[in-house]
Amino acid sequence: MRMENKLLNFNCEDVNLLAQLIILHFPREHTEKDPYKVLITTILSQRSKDENTEIAAANLFSVYKSVEDIARAKPEELYELIRPSGLYREKAERIVKVSQIILERYGGKVPNSLEELLSLPGVGRKTANIVLYVSFNRQALAVDTHVHRISNRLGWVKTKTPEETEEELKKILVPQLWGPVNGSMVEFGKSICRPISPKCSMCFLNECCEYFKTTKD
Repeated sequence: MRMENKLLNFNCEDVNLLAQLIILHFPREHTEKDPYKVLITTILSQRSKDENTEIAAANLFSVYKSVEDIARAKPEELYELIRPSGLYREKAERIVKVSQIILERYGGKVPNSLEELLSLPGVGRKTANIVLYVSFNRQALAVDTHVHRISNRLGWVKTKTPEETEEELKKILVPQLWGPVNGSMVEFGKSICRPISPKCSMCFLNECCEYFKTTKD
C-alpha cells in the first residue's frame, strides 16, 4: 500500500492526528468480543504470528467450548490443538491454570479490572489491556513490540521497554485513541514499519519520522 505523504496536509507535532491517520489507514476489526475467548487467544498470541494464533485458537475452541471444559482438561490434551502457536506446552499449562482460576475465583466470568487480570498467571499488561478494550470497551492502551518500536521510531517517546512506552503514550494520546491504536500499529508494523527493512519510502509519515530522518543523513 503506497500512500503519498505530499498529498496530505498535517502537522507533524500533532501526535493525536498522526495516530488517527494510522488508525484510519490500518484499521483492525475485532470480530470476537467474548472476554474468555479474547483472553485465551491473546495468551496464544504471545510470541506467535497472527495466522498461527488464529489456527491454534480455532483448533482449541472447536473441541473445548467453554471455560469449564478447559478448566477440566489436562494440559497435554491441548498440546496438538495449540501447537501452531508455538511454546505450546507452556501455553497449555497457563491456559488450563487461568481457566481454573476464572472458574473457581470468578464464577466462570473473566474479571474486568486491570488488577484482577494481572493477577492471572502469564497475563501481562498487554494481554490485560487488550481484553479490557476489546471485550469491556474500556480505554486501555496495549503496548506490544510494534507499538513500542513505532512510537520510538516516530520520536513520540524515547523509552526502553513497552511498560515505559505505555506510560509515556498515555501522557500524549487522548484516551479515545488508546484502544484502537494497538491493532492499527500492529498492521502498520507488519506491512510498512517492519522491524527489519522497514518500507520508509512507502510510508505516509516518513517526513514526520525521526528514524527516517536519520537514514537520510
